[in-house]
Amino acid sequence: MLRITKTENGLVKGLMGTNARITVFKGIPYAAPPVGENRWRPPQPAADWEGIRECYTFGPICYQNTPGRDPNAFYSKEWHVDPDIDISEDGLYLNIWTPAKTGDERLPVMVWIHGGGMQEGYSYEMEFDGEEFASRGVVLVSVGYRLNVFGFLTHPEITAENPEAPSNFALMDQAAAIKWVKRNIANFGGDPQNITIFGQSGGGDAVQFLLVSPKTKGDFQRAIIQSAGSRMLRYPYYPAFLSHGDTMETAYALSARLFEMCGVKTLEEARRLDAATLLEKYNQMKRPMVPVIDGKFITELPNDAFPANRLHDVSLMVTATSDEFMAGVTGNPKAWVEAHFGHRAEEYWKLVREAAGSDDEESLRKAADFSTFNVGNRVTAQVLAKVGRKVYFSEFGPTIPGDSAGAFHSCDLWFEFNTLMRCWRPFDGHHFDLARKMCNYFANFARTGDPNGKDKDGSDMPVWLPYAAENGKAMQFFDTIQMEEEVDPRMALMLDENSKLMPPVPQAR
Repeated sequence: MLRITKTENGLVKGLMGTNARITVFKGIPYAAPPVGENRWRPPQPAADWEGIRECYTFGPICYQNTPGRDPNAFYSKEWHVDPDIDISEDGLYLNIWTPAKTGDERLPVMVWIHGGGMQEGYSYEMEFDGEEFASRGVVLVSVGYRLNVFGFLTHPEITAENPEAPSNFALMDQAAAIKWVKRNIANFGGDPQNITIFGQSGGGDAVQFLLVSPKTKGDFQRAIIQSAGSRMLRYPYYPAFLSHGDTMETAYALSARLFEMCGVKTLEEARRLDAATLLEKYNQMKRPMVPVIDGKFITELPNDAFPANRLHDVSLMVTATSDEFMAGVTGNPKAWVEAHFGHRAEEYWKLVREAAGSDDEESLRKAADFSTFNVGNRVTAQVLAKVGRKVYFSEFGPTIPGDSAGAFHSCDLWFEFNTLMRCWRPFDGHHFDLARKMCNYFANFARTGDPNGKDKDGSDMPVWLPYAAENGKAMQFFDTIQMEEEVDPRMALMLDENSKLMPPVPQAR
């Protein structure tokens, strides 16, 4: 097995995985520590080292609120379980799982961008173990990147210092990691011309920005957007989900507010502040710093670029879960529908009553409710299909045991990485069967741009058809796997109305 190999900075040695056929390289620096004078600067080249670097332990996670500090928090129970994890501004490391025996192999590569709203999270959460992907012939890379105030502070002095990189350090970190992979991954048995980037939640949002950034063109061949919110959602009207991007003016105002709260006046003074103080004051703002339209790394929002077909020419997949971020129907359900569905409220209410099968208020509320992210991500797939892009879309919604959370935001990660055995939930045989097949589909997509293929026993898996804008059918990863037979009429109504509210699309390629 390939246990020792070289990078542009020196030799690295990995560990045998749980599967002896896999080698794991942990904590490889892809950039210099973004500390001191490098705080709020673009990622700088990593330093060279002498001898063989033993990559046996993960690097520190990028500075954030301590995972697991609230044992009652939902995700503290799910996977943010370790409040003693090493946290540092020095967090620009990546991890590699490879099945290669030599550096001469050219295996497909997947680069994982973790979620957490670009405010928290880390590259080696327990659900992200890359060994199952590696066992399917994929080189899996997971990436740490700057978060929150460290990843997105935008200030006039930063702009004056480096006009070509005034903001979006988190996204620049991700891009630098992908470019590092492109330059080095052949030594790990990977194919630098077959790179898939994929991310969920905030990581999926990052994938959308990387798809439209002029700085990343040609750096990857495939992209998977998972539960990334509702950027293209126009109907029903949920303005909070329409943007997730700031102008430079807004970002400058946020930095001015933070500097005032910290008692500093200059960038130099801010760079001398300790990380804990910065994060404490940032948390008190109760307004996150997010990607900024800086005219350099980000020239426009994905929700403007996608409908105009201004994104990189790569293979595409979009996914969602059934019960993530429900709209939250409250009070009188009919009044709620009338308030949110405008001129089609009567039509939607009729469908709600049919679905409820009862005039019981609670049943009607449940029937009127919907996952904003499920609708929003279907809309993303719909927009991409309408501009002529081939895109695969799936909805994840099996029975999830252990509580009443349903198919909640992020629960699909246990399945896609096939790491159910690490979860506290009492999964049974059909869950493990689903996880194995989902991992197969994702690995197949990374290999060829088509998720279809054989199961481990050589049998054909259910056929996953590309998304068709005219019918909106999803691949359903439920308790069974199949293409959606008919789109729920409530969903169909929302998709139909949304399509009318989108700007005209250019002629398909």
